[in-house]
Amino acid sequence: MYLNKLSSVYHGENGVRMLRELARSYLTMVKDLTRVMSRLKAVYRSWAIPCAGRDVYYTRHRAEWLGKIKEAGVRRRAERLYQQLDMLQHLRQQARRELLAESRKHPITARLRQVPSLGPIRSALAVALIQTPHRFRTKRQLWAYSGLALETRTSAEYRYVKGQLHRAKKQISIRGLNKDHNHDLKGLFKGAATRASVLPGPFQDFYQRSLAKGIKPTMARLTLARKIAAITLTLWKKGENFDADKLKSQAA
Repeated sequence: MYLNKLSSVYHGENGVRMLRELARSYLTMVKDLTRVMSRLKAVYRSWAIPCAGRDVYYTRHRAEWLGKIKEAGVRRRAERLYQQLDMLQHLRQQARRELLAESRKHPITARLRQVPSLGPIRSALAVALIQTPHRFRTKRQLWAYSGLALETRTSAEYRYVKGQLHRAKKQISIRGLNKDHNHDLKGLFKGAATRASVLPGPFQDFYQRSLAKGIKPTMARLTLARKIAAITLTLWKKGENFDADKLKSQAA
């Protein structure tokens, strides 16, 4: 304080605290459920039992799948994983209902649901994770917070030519996306972009136009994710409704 070196730090909005905690609970349930599903398939794969698809998780097929395991101890282990799976699925449904009920108290979630591929769950999570759009002055700050910003590196930017300092005409190297970011928010926008790229609509048209320009599919999906994030921020700040006609053809 004496040196005036204190900088402002964002601590969150009190109005979305309940929604934020419910979102954390839901995301934790999803991660735990994914972990158990992976462990269950790992048991079958460890005994060279093919288990592609989702049939291995369904209750109606469990007796058939358990019958493929000949070792009693391994079969008992798989049964315990199935019990854990059932419990987590029930808890996830409860967390989902509570999250959706709380999100209805925030009018912005209804406006964000107008954006294709966001849906009620992603809209609720977006409000909980971002909290307020005014913490981001521009869309590029939101991209950086969401892990969608490109990191660049350069060296030997200046050099001496005949005793004079000149700036080198050297192309800046791109080193991928920024590492310090909110992983849940990145997964939200990337998941929305992946879904939007396969469903008919304005975002799929935007994705196809990017492919037609020679952009790689991975970069096209990244561009689409950045576009969805920018639209989310704009609708939230300005209080407008989504308009597909305003979706520009250039890259985000």
